[in-house]
Amino acid sequence: MSSEKHYVLVHGACYGAWLWYKLKPRLESAGNKVTVIDLAASGTNVKKIEDVETFSEYSGPLLQLLATLSQNDKVVLVGHSLGGLNIALAMDRFPEKVAVGVFVTAIMPDTEHKPPYVLEKYIESIPSENWLDSEFTQSGNKTVVNFGPKFLSDKLYQASSIEDIELAKTLLRPGSLFIEDLSQQKNFSRQGYGSVPLAFIVSTDDNEIPLNFQLWMTQNVGINVEVQQIRGADHMVMISKPQELCDSLLQIAAKYV
Repeated sequence: MSSEKHYVLVHGACYGAWLWYKLKPRLESAGNKVTVIDLAASGTNVKKIEDVETFSEYSGPLLQLLATLSQNDKVVLVGHSLGGLNIALAMDRFPEKVAVGVFVTAIMPDTEHKPPYVLEKYIESIPSENWLDSEFTQSGNKTVVNFGPKFLSDKLYQASSIEDIELAKTLLRPGSLFIEDLSQQKNFSRQGYGSVPLAFIVSTDDNEIPLNFQLWMTQNVGINVEVQQIRGADHMVMISKPQELCDSLLQIAAKYV
């Protein structure tokens, strides 16, 4: 019987599959299959964010991937930052294809409120000046965000190398939190999202999603969540502490797959 596990790694807003370049080979060298995807209008995906109308459309590449998996292929679904909402949607649609959903300092929704509830609570909890030089513009029914270089270095990458900050400056694309569309959608269901085992990897030194908010999300979800901590990591855990993140994911997957 093969010990190979299938990890699917989902990036957050403005990023792409490239984000996982340090983690992917580490998981693969441990004998696993790893799939990294570009969500719509992200990474090398040819769409523009202005043309992506809904969060479901934004999540399309992930949903299509899970739809094409065989019934026997249960994945370890990993989401970072806003990607927590993408993996929650995927678990809601395809709970039978996910062995465990892992939130890496990610937005973790519940089943009691509308999908953007936790995201809105997060935005309310931080001062607007925390966004520093990031820019927000309106495009149709959504708000588009561009992360600024100071925001990258101070809030996302403060424990990472200047080379990785430069890589992000080069590859980041405009994104959206899709709050307007998410507020119109039904709650994530207990039968779907709520039926899948969940884990949360805490970054203790995250300057974007504070430690207390990360821990609050694990309580608010109303489902038993396995919590692991990585000390000294910034928001970009896969960049600043890739081996530690790899080790945590291997430990979590061993329990559920």
